[in-house]
Amino acid sequence: MLSTPTQLLRLSQGQLNLLEVCPRKFQHTYLEQLNSPSNPEQEERLTLGSRFHLLMQQREMGLPIDSFLQADAKLQSWMHDFADAAPEILTAASDNQTFRESEHYRTLQVQDYLLTVVYDLLIADNQQAQILDWKTYPKPPHKGKLEANWQTRLYLYVLAETSDYLPENISMTYWFVQSEGKPQNIKFNYNTVQHTQIAKKLNQLLSQLTIWLENYQNNQQFPQVAEGSKTCDYCQFAKRCDRTQVTEEAVKDSLPNFDSIQEVSV
Repeated sequence: MLSTPTQLLRLSQGQLNLLEVCPRKFQHTYLEQLNSPSNPEQEERLTLGSRFHLLMQQREMGLPIDSFLQADAKLQSWMHDFADAAPEILTAASDNQTFRESEHYRTLQVQDYLLTVVYDLLIADNQQAQILDWKTYPKPPHKGKLEANWQTRLYLYVLAETSDYLPENISMTYWFVQSEGKPQNIKFNYNTVQHTQIAKKLNQLLSQLTIWLENYQNNQQFPQVAEGSKTCDYCQFAKRCDRTQVTEEAVKDSLPNFDSIQEVSV
């Protein structure tokens, strides 16, 4: 009998966040595809965020964006404020030594998993590489929380693993274009120590996932968070997990949740 190659399971930063926060929720959301409908307010935020990402992508590709701006006053305001706050990002280098690409897609195999990332904008030259990410919700999270998020860790890690850049020559900057007053940014400079730590944590998490998946094939569910965890207070699966029944108001108050925001691929 011919052996068949192992099929790689694709994982994004959002799924790693979910797996780390609550393995059982990862099971329900990713493996069983059990998702509750988004409320209209959340849908509006997601749609507006997608439109801004598309706007930035079209601009980077040299395509016309006037129709976008004329049709949406909020997008026009965000774009105007961002251009004032970071004109250097919107201005392409005059030399031919700088690489720029919007919605830059990369993958990296670790164990039996294919890790995927989508950089909103990647700018790289002979010396350094910059990852830029657009966020369209109004209040930036605490920098420590953002640093611990798998989007930050995975994006930096994958670029270091799939390029010739040293970790010390890689950075990632989040731009919060809807921040009160004017757009704000949070920047992370990478280094070799962080790279080693992330590699260890990532391999531990994926090894644990492999065990949970094997158990799941034998009808054993993924672990739950501890009883009384606040995570359950805002989870749509609270009733399914025999935890406190979540209320519609609690779900609404919990949005937007940075850990659940996926890459926008357009």
